[in-house]
Amino acid sequence: MGKTVRQAARATLQLGIAAAMAFGMYLFITVLLVTAIATLAVVGAWMLPETVTLVRRIAGAKRHQVAAWTGRAVPEAYQPIEGTLRERLRIAVRDPGTRTDARWMLAYYVYGALFFLAVPLWPLGLAVDGVWSGLLRRDALVLPLISRLADLDAHWSETLLKPSPRARLAERVEELTATRADAIAAHGAELRRIERDLHDGAQARLVSLSMRIGLARRAYDRDPEAARRLLLDAQDQAEAALIELRHVVRGIHPPILTDRGLAGAVRALAASSGLEVAVDVRGLEDTDGPRPPAAVEAAAYFVVAEALTNAAKHSGRDHAEVRLARTTRGVRVLVRDDGRGGAEGGAGTSGPAATTSGPGTAGPATVTGRPGPPAVGAPAMGGSGLLGMRRRVAALDGSMAVTSPVGGPTVIEVELPCVW
Repeated sequence: MGKTVRQAARATLQLGIAAAMAFGMYLFITVLLVTAIATLAVVGAWMLPETVTLVRRIAGAKRHQVAAWTGRAVPEAYQPIEGTLRERLRIAVRDPGTRTDARWMLAYYVYGALFFLAVPLWPLGLAVDGVWSGLLRRDALVLPLISRLADLDAHWSETLLKPSPRARLAERVEELTATRADAIAAHGAELRRIERDLHDGAQARLVSLSMRIGLARRAYDRDPEAARRLLLDAQDQAEAALIELRHVVRGIHPPILTDRGLAGAVRALAASSGLEVAVDVRGLEDTDGPRPPAAVEAAAYFVVAEALTNAAKHSGRDHAEVRLARTTRGVRVLVRDDGRGGAEGGAGTSGPAATTSGPGTAGPATVTGRPGPPAVGAPAMGGSGLLGMRRRVAALDGSMAVTSPVGGPTVIEVELPCVW
């Protein structure tokens, strides 16, 4: 009986907040009428975008209330109201989210008063359920109806406030546009890195090799011993050039991924990281079914490589943890170190891979990346640190979350979608 009463009280509080919000919206009709008249008269057209912004905040408050009651987040999809007055007016009027909010407000003027149905249920419920449940030990009959009213308010609000398919499509298009821009930037940075590595490394050694072979050929007849020394030097230059080329190849796609798969490649990476790394692999061994696509394996590998490199240089600890897991939707990667925290990522990130938690924060925030050198075989795509990792993950439509409060720990979690 006590649990039922507490649940009914919580539901009543939920309905009371909903009723207070509905009463505030009754008063808000005046603002809507003034805005409509002023907009029609043209002189007050500037009020429309501001009113739409205020309506968005009211709808956002209701979304938070529904999420607190149901435990399910209610998504929102709005186009940002910015630019010139003409542009802001156009966005405020044409945004599908505006029509969604208007539809919810009209319905909420009616069902927002469910609280007043719950009030008379209390004396009836205490009397009936007090006997039925308290004395006869049966399930309560009346007080649970209050919780059902709160569920009904949450269900209707969730249904009405969900973005329309058109709004979701527009949001998805914007997200893919930003992701494509990041992918193009990352691809350009990768090509410049390869060009720089070839020019400064292998190409320079091959030029030196050609010069030594030429000198040896000219010295062969008059000084065979000097020619022999030049040829030995040329051999060393050729071996160094091969090493440089292997390094470039590893930066494009590490051969160990092809040979040993993601699990084996990450274990080898952990062994050579200079840290004591605990590697936990679930569902990604060679005997666990089909391998992820090559692009997914490469992204996961480079995320681990960059994270371990940063941990070795910045965390101040010699322990780290790597977890790889196969999920129904793809591959999950988690890298954790118990270092000093305070990671900062690259500015200007966008797209699905942009959820982070910055220094001194406990929840998500937009941050920029902790600078660190690229890991062995890991290209610094668009810059080292978290920005390069984000871009690689976002290019595959994945998500990346970073939690790094000051004092640690730093946790990097990546979800990479793929079809099994």
